Amino acid sequence: MTTPSVRFVCIHNAGRSQMSAGFARTLGGDAIVVRSAGSDPSTAVNPVAVAAMAEVGIDISAEVPKRLTFEAVESSTVVITMGCGDACPVLPGAAYRDWDLPDPAGQGLEAVRPIRDEIRRRVEALLAGLGARADLEVAAAPATTSPRSLPSGGA
Repeated sequence: MTTPSVRFVCIHNAGRSQMSAGFARTLGGDAIVVRSAGSDPSTAVNPVAVAAMAEVGIDISAEVPKRLTFEAVESSTVVITMGCGDACPVLPGAAYRDWDLPDPAGQGLEAVRPIRDEIRRRVEALLAGLGARADLEVAAAPATTSPRSLPSGGA
């Protein structure tokens, strides 16, 4: 059986896609290949996204935004787009899903926490649908961050 691969794509590959990839790598482990990219990549990952992920024990500080290529999309089982519209190539062979999520760019930690929590929920559902295992050791978001905070292990 081939290991499924997922590519998370947003415009700058600095916030939503990096947080999604961080959750997928941590929760999916070796059961999934995880990549991220952007249609117009930034020079660095958003420091507020880094801080929000650090709160739940996931370090994305060493990640570097990458440019989306057709070859990268071709090698993916599932492509998750987040706000890149027509700049994201659609090729046959990969399943596409668009996650309508607010862009954390320019927002403070209080505003990014609910985005992070929603990303976690969606990544957990994605992994379950792909048959990838979930790592129940990832910390839950602090209960004060959002009324929809997830318990440890999520779904």
